[in-house]
Amino acid sequence: MLSTQRIIYCTNPDCSNPVNSVGDSICSSCQTPIVHRYLWATGLSATEFKIGEKVVDRYEVITPQIWLDTLPGQSPDIPEDVPEEIIPYLRLYYHRLHLPQVYGLVYLPIGHGNPIFLLENAPIDETGNLYPTIEDAWEQAKGVRQVYWLWQILQLWTPLSELRVAGSLLVPYNLRVQGWCVRLVQLVETRGAASVHSNSLQQLGECWQPWVATAKTQVAKELEKIVQQMLGGEANLETVSSQLNALLLSSAAELPLMIRIAGNTSIGSPVLLQNEDACYPTDSVDPEDPLLPHVSIICDGIGGHEGGEVASQLAVQSLKLQIRALLAEVAEQIELATPDLLQKQLEAILRIVNNVICNCNNEQNREGTQRMGTTVVMAVQPPQVVETPSGWQSQNAHELYLASLGDSRAYWMTHHYCQLLTVDDDVAGREVRYGRSFYRKALERPDATALTQALGTKDGEFLRPSIQRFILEEDGILLLCSDGLSDNDWVEHSWQEFALPVLRGELSPEDAVASWIELANQKNAHDNVSVVLTLCRVSPDYLVPMTRSLLPVEIEQEEEEQELTASAQALLDLDTTEAPPAPENQVQAPVKTQRRRFRWLWILGLLTVLAGSTGGGLFAWWKLSPQTFQQACPRKPPMRCGVCVKRE
Repeated sequence: MLSTQRIIYCTNPDCSNPVNSVGDSICSSCQTPIVHRYLWATGLSATEFKIGEKVVDRYEVITPQIWLDTLPGQSPDIPEDVPEEIIPYLRLYYHRLHLPQVYGLVYLPIGHGNPIFLLENAPIDETGNLYPTIEDAWEQAKGVRQVYWLWQILQLWTPLSELRVAGSLLVPYNLRVQGWCVRLVQLVETRGAASVHSNSLQQLGECWQPWVATAKTQVAKELEKIVQQMLGGEANLETVSSQLNALLLSSAAELPLMIRIAGNTSIGSPVLLQNEDACYPTDSVDPEDPLLPHVSIICDGIGGHEGGEVASQLAVQSLKLQIRALLAEVAEQIELATPDLLQKQLEAILRIVNNVICNCNNEQNREGTQRMGTTVVMAVQPPQVVETPSGWQSQNAHELYLASLGDSRAYWMTHHYCQLLTVDDDVAGREVRYGRSFYRKALERPDATALTQALGTKDGEFLRPSIQRFILEEDGILLLCSDGLSDNDWVEHSWQEFALPVLRGELSPEDAVASWIELANQKNAHDNVSVVLTLCRVSPDYLVPMTRSLLPVEIEQEEEEQELTASAQALLDLDTTEAPPAPENQVQAPVKTQRRRFRWLWILGLLTVLAGSTGGGLFAWWKLSPQTFQQACPRKPPMRCGVCVKRE
């Protein structure tokens, strides 16, 4: 039947009057943010309903296939057994930045067709409209974004092919764009011979050909070459990916790039005994630190008293030392490192730091829930030197690598949208990824939010970090935060209030960080909180000068100065003096024609994982256990490592 009043219900189960008008942002009764969950309805029967109709007295039809859930606080109908056609959605859960997920089913009366599947996280904006197709947005996009869209499609080709749904990338109507990000409306079963082999690349080339014909001048010639190779069956997936990546980096390098970063941490509620969060940078960091502004880190410790606080701080310190060496090495190279190679280096670093903490657990005889560990979300912007199409060398490739383990998160915010970039490593996500449960059903488990991955809780060989590569090609804010802020979706509910003033130059990143922390302490005071904000500018206009304003309530920084408990301090009694920065002529000088090739010493790093750690991580480990360190140090006299020199 047609609805006579457009109403939506508050998600707060304790709300005394949950009825609200569609379009309200806050419940008039309890002030809880109203959830407007727009869903994509799949199946032939979905198009039979009229606009404005209420389906099963719950879903309001906005367009024939876009429905609004007016009871977002209630669980949708979910079958006991997962239907076979839904499995690809579940297995591809970790790609949900680009793909929708199954929300629930609508069962129709007998004789009215098969059940309708409802998809959440579809490319639908906050007003209930689909984002534009690539076709519609193509000619208005700058050249670097055109290449970036194609590169993302190519990265999705293999995982979708493995589940026989690569045909989803061959339907122009199905390919939508939210700014830089390619998003799919739904998954489409692959027909015929489409696979990851060269013959299937011909199909992809045919899909791209009309777009490339109208590509921007600076990228059109190279894109045409790539597509012709695909059409002729002359290139495999690796070759096409390499060529697209080179074009992407060279075109992005012509953009200006300004980065400003700020971060801090807070203990939260006064009843909490210690701050188990740690982050980099904080207010106390030396502005001349060579890691700035290339690195941001947040770690949220687990393991309770004398465990979590040690693990998080140890992880941040060790990661900084390892990343410093990687960035210095990258800056010296004449050849571009591939995304795959840099991702492997970051993964190796995480395994090294993991084993530092893991060995400490073993030596302390910590078992089960007593083993200390920490989540991590880390952003690294490597200073690769790139030759641009104009023929000059840029000192920055505009790449951003994002690594995560656990439930600390990363968000990207612009003037128009807020995107969650990471996926929590928890039990609910694991059940979905293994194809055992719908996400909404998995959330009902008592252990749904329990972590399945963290640094230090198990040996490094079992670690499966998520490492993604992005291109900084638009003005925006990268927000890293612990769950002290992200719990209860407070970032999604309030991002405009805090991000837009920064993007407009009305609020400094430092003040924004303080405001985010204040919000977390008000709304999620049960937990510590850490926030690191990176403001990225690629527009030619320079930043409006910003000064720190006087906040109505100054955030107390006692957590920065408070002392650890005596026993915890003994565990973390590390020499935090970092290695001096590389000589200026090594990192910042122009590229030299005879510069040596990239010395991939990370093979040694991988091998030393078995021995415990290297570099700064080994120094931390030696402090925790000198005897074990002496047995594990891979260098014997007279080849002393820097750690041994410090020890002596």
